[in-house]
Amino acid sequence: MDDQPTSEMNSVDEGMPLPLQGRLLGVDYGTVRVGLGISDPSQSIASPLEVYTRRNESLDQKFFVQLVSQERIVGIVVGLPIHLSGKESEKSRESTRFGNWLHQITSLPVRWVDERFTTSFARDLLNESHLSGKKKKAMLDKLAAQILLSAFLESRRQ
Repeated sequence: MDDQPTSEMNSVDEGMPLPLQGRLLGVDYGTVRVGLGISDPSQSIASPLEVYTRRNESLDQKFFVQLVSQERIVGIVVGLPIHLSGKESEKSRESTRFGNWLHQITSLPVRWVDERFTTSFARDLLNESHLSGKKKKAMLDKLAAQILLSAFLESRRQ
């Protein structure tokens, strides 16, 4: 996975590498819901954390600043929804802006990862479960965040 797909993102990345130890926050960006995953402090395992429903910029900022503090987050990995061709989409640009905003409000380093197929992979996993449709929908975004964070952690180990 390419963790720096656009030049616009490099401004956040320069000089701020993600620490190799400490919890990372995985973010599956959405305009309404944001799926969140979290790593363990050794960055070996990613787990689904929660789905945050966006409200307004002030409340969203309060939530993310508090989450980063509570969970002792040291870096953020944001999924970048790009087309199968590898070209950016409007959602990619929104995700980039959201990651830059997270960097501004938390001062944490941010990386972006190609999130193609994470939601469909999460949906496939949930379809194999015995959960109700409502429970599957509630799990989808945070499972996608876990999958993209796991893929990022695996790419760093290679």
